Amino acid sequence: MKNNKPFILLFMMMIFCFLFISGCSKESKQEEIFEDFSEMLSKQDYGKLYALLSKESKEYITEEDFVTRYTNIYSGIQAIDINLKKEIDNEDNVIPFSIGMETVAGKVNISDYQLKLVKEEKEWKIQWDESLIFPNMKKGDKVKVDIDKAIRGSILDRDGNPLAKDGVIKTVGINPELFDQSNQEEKIKEMATILDISEENIMKKLDDNTKPNYFVPIVDILSDDEKLRKLQDRGDDGIFVYRKDSREYMNHEAFGRLLGYVGSITAEELEKNKEKGYSTTSLIGKAGLEQVYEDTLRGIDGAEIYIERDKEKVETIAKHEPQKGQDIKLSIDSDLQAKIYDEMNGGKGSATAVNPKTGEILALVSSPSYNSNRYTTYVTREEQQKREESDFADQANRFSKLYSPGSVFKLITAATGLEKGTIDPEKQIAINGRSWQKDSSWGNYSITRVNDQTSVNLKGAVKYSDNIYFAMSALDLGNDDFIAGAKKFGIGEELEIGYPLGNSQISNDGSIGRDILLADSGYGQGEVMVTSLNMALAYSALSNDGNIMAPSLVQTEDQEVGIWKEAAISSEHLSTLQSAFTAVIHEEGGTATASKISGVQLAGKTGTAEIKVSQDDEDGSEDGWFIVTDLDSSKISLAIVLEDVKKKGGSRAVIPIGKNTLSDYLQKRKIISVED
Repeated sequence: MKNNKPFILLFMMMIFCFLFISGCSKESKQEEIFEDFSEMLSKQDYGKLYALLSKESKEYITEEDFVTRYTNIYSGIQAIDINLKKEIDNEDNVIPFSIGMETVAGKVNISDYQLKLVKEEKEWKIQWDESLIFPNMKKGDKVKVDIDKAIRGSILDRDGNPLAKDGVIKTVGINPELFDQSNQEEKIKEMATILDISEENIMKKLDDNTKPNYFVPIVDILSDDEKLRKLQDRGDDGIFVYRKDSREYMNHEAFGRLLGYVGSITAEELEKNKEKGYSTTSLIGKAGLEQVYEDTLRGIDGAEIYIERDKEKVETIAKHEPQKGQDIKLSIDSDLQAKIYDEMNGGKGSATAVNPKTGEILALVSSPSYNSNRYTTYVTREEQQKREESDFADQANRFSKLYSPGSVFKLITAATGLEKGTIDPEKQIAINGRSWQKDSSWGNYSITRVNDQTSVNLKGAVKYSDNIYFAMSALDLGNDDFIAGAKKFGIGEELEIGYPLGNSQISNDGSIGRDILLADSGYGQGEVMVTSLNMALAYSALSNDGNIMAPSLVQTEDQEVGIWKEAAISSEHLSTLQSAFTAVIHEEGGTATASKISGVQLAGKTGTAEIKVSQDDEDGSEDGWFIVTDLDSSKISLAIVLEDVKKKGGSRAVIPIGKNTLSDYLQKRKIISVED
């Protein structure tokens, strides 16, 4: 008998290989359907996901119901970044896996999923039920999301008074079922008159409503608005007033451009901030400090995702508590901010006040501005008309804007000339007439002045605002020294106050290669551009031993007071410049004697910046400046610029704003008495 052992052994090996290959093939196919399932779920492509289901599963749930169920649940929990991970196999035709995803309640990692597979016509299919949404979920269960709204941080002034906070406003609305019972037209007309809105506005909202017994909101309004008195307790007429959580702002236009406002997040903003936990119902800073400090102020809403069965919570999927936003405290003096704005009386311009000893920004005003509550309530017809008549001037942020400084820049030219020795303060410079040019190379171009003294020294040139004197001084300095002197005052450097401002400049390209441009720059024309904050800081050096402090707007517990520009005015020349710039206010013939306040030593300067296409342009406009600093108490340096003052008396139009503001501020700070 032959030995059959080799044959038997070979046969057994063939069977083993067949079984092994079959097993591998089976495993490979199951792996493929898991990968398909994972991909479709991650992409939230529920239609293609449904195609992977078994016949039995498709009898259990229709494609429409399947897609709707997944869509509602996953969008409701705001599921993104969905990742599936295959676990170690436990039994045949079952693939255990876990799901990780970002949700409205934070990151979720859920295990104990089981992908059950059945073979149909040589293809593996998924045996689906609700446990593939969440492992413990059953038919009829609901997935619920409860949102616990977080408190947004407040914006406070220097005294801790809220300029922006979460609070309560009122919603005025109509119950159509009651409202329509009698005198509908008369009530619409009455509401429109009281609220100062159009009747069409009310009628459209009523027409758009399809459910007569539903409350129809008409406007949101501040809780202390006088208009509410006439609309409260009118339930019998179908008019109701309800409370509403909202952002509340200081109820004054002076603060709008500084504070900004919040609004509903847009799809674009949501996409841009998708990693930060925002939802489709979130509010986000849209302008001003609300936008700049969004990451600080915003609170993180709390959320709980849970399974509800028979109206009872059976399992919490994910939960996190709300996180309150952080408050920010400003250096702003609210009374001063409002006073300056009121004094500007709607004129276009900017004003900034700083504390010379600390650098704290006491006021940052853009005029005209808006009341931030406009964006949480509504705009009346009167306000809309004013905006249209002003060509929507409140849309520009003027304290961020760059202006030509005109003659107020002469402080910087004077300080630089004294430091470099090109200006002898006592030397009388002979100047004949009201126009001057260096030589015939200037062609038809000349520099003009308003005074006609035949000779003038530094003090006289400051007091009478002599453009020719300062044009000559700039030429004597030369390009490099003039630019270096401007930089000592921070011109051309970014002002890091925690709020974006325009960057000042000495010229368009940072150099001054032409004599005419250099001469014009000496008296603040040419291409010199500054913010009102730049000039308030420059003049603060007169009240702070020649130093300019680092400006600050947002205050912190560990706030440090530091020098930004040390010896911008050297101690050797400080008294000379103080004398020259006090003469502007306190001596006869000074351009700002109308700003004198009894008992207070003030230094300052007026300035008119011409905005022209050419020297012969007679239709150009003028911006008027007035800057004043208190030498006695060193509590305030104030810079104001008004646009288009050519027909309002030039810079003289700005002086009353400065005087009235300063007098009020010094009285409230008890630096001067009311009698003074």
